Amino acid sequence: MKTSPVAVALALLAALVLGTAFASPALAHDRLKSSDPAKGAKVENLEEVKLTFSATVRFPNVIVRSGDETHQDGKAVADGSVVTQKVKGDLPPGEYVIAYRVTSSDGHPIEGEIPFTLLGSASPSPSSETPEPAGSAESAESTAGGPAASTPAATLSPAAAGESEDAGSSGGVPGWMWIVVGGLTGIGIGLFFSMRGRKQP
Repeated sequence: MKTSPVAVALALLAALVLGTAFASPALAHDRLKSSDPAKGAKVENLEEVKLTFSATVRFPNVIVRSGDETHQDGKAVADGSVVTQKVKGDLPPGEYVIAYRVTSSDGHPIEGEIPFTLLGSASPSPSSETPEPAGSAESAESTAGGPAASTPAATLSPAAAGESEDAGSSGGVPGWMWIVVGGLTGIGIGLFFSMRGRKQP
């Protein structure tokens, strides 16, 4: 029995169509389209990483690591084809890797790693401070009423001191006046007794 060329052509076409139909699902797996940070990128700061896939994904698992340390904060969240993962704050500069694993829309797992570099924000330059002069603290203390060079107290001369004592003890009358008064009183008493003695027989 001979096979016609038309039948052979139809059989080949059917096989090609069936082969393409079965191969299409295998070739249509979801894939990572982009990431933030991108592969090999150098960023100044980092608050989260974002992965965008070609279709909706499920069960995301994202790790941000440097060496043996991990820096992700909480769990990754999938919103359609976008997966977001928060990271811990104040990450030190260095080399980091984003390791991810998700389940594609057809149930096929997708995983990979994305290296990037964290530069860190520029540190502020130390403010220039004008050094305080060595004697400024002492000067300020003296001006504010603190310890300062005391003025020597005025001293009285011995004569002035004696006059002050005589004046205080006599109620303001000089001492030599009392001597004169005492002498005159003594002379008067002597004359009184002398004259009395002469009048007697």
